[in-house]
Amino acid sequence: MTNLFDLTGKTAVAIGGNSVLGSAISKGFAAQGAKVAIVGRNLEKAKEVVKEIEDGGGSAEAFQADVCSRDSLLEAADQIQQWSGGWDILLNAPGKNSSTPFFELEMDEWDDIMDVNLKGIVLTCQIFAQKMIDQERRGSIINISSVSSTTPLSKVFTYSVSKAGLNSVTQFLAREFAPSGIRVNAIIPGFFPAEQNKKILSADRIESIMEHTPMNRFGTPDELQGAAVWLASEKASSFVTGTLIRVDGGFGSMTI
Repeated sequence: MTNLFDLTGKTAVAIGGNSVLGSAISKGFAAQGAKVAIVGRNLEKAKEVVKEIEDGGGSAEAFQADVCSRDSLLEAADQIQQWSGGWDILLNAPGKNSSTPFFELEMDEWDDIMDVNLKGIVLTCQIFAQKMIDQERRGSIINISSVSSTTPLSKVFTYSVSKAGLNSVTQFLAREFAPSGIRVNAIIPGFFPAEQNKKILSADRIESIMEHTPMNRFGTPDELQGAAVWLASEKASSFVTGTLIRVDGGFGSMTI
């Protein structure tokens, strides 16, 4: 039987692949045979992820880029092109958060979060999807959204707005890129404690999250691998585009 999830011969570009969730997904791609370009602003962290992938028998390389800089992303794209000859999968996993109350929010902070979480994704899709189209490579773009994108969470106003925008970008580009054979989907993770949200996880907030999560626990980063590999695989998800896939322990189905 054909392995529906085999990514052998594919190259994945993981923007934010040095983050907690991005690195876990990148390792999932590598475990299924993909070469993975780990792209991050912190090159040392990216190299650490590469080493973990290589130690597991996979193939990866680290590249430095800032998602807020078109020139930086273009340079990384050229370097990845030289390394792999192109790519078939684009993972967009950068993220920035803040718990600043609405009336205390300064526009510099708003711009900073929106630049990383939304503008940066638009830039990466312009650059990396264009090259996929130019090379006539069918492929998959996977954006990492959030449960706050559909029903805004308290204390994370700007983050919630940016992720809601990301959902719209995902569905627009799914329609835009479908004629070129590129699928665009988003994963909506539930609560996976990572660097950008640990600082707002007080005891009371954790209790509230657990009461609203039927599975009554946080997710672990490797639990995102299945959904990501499925969306990356042309064999497994060839007719899937424009979708928002929840991996949230039931959070999105919970009410009173």
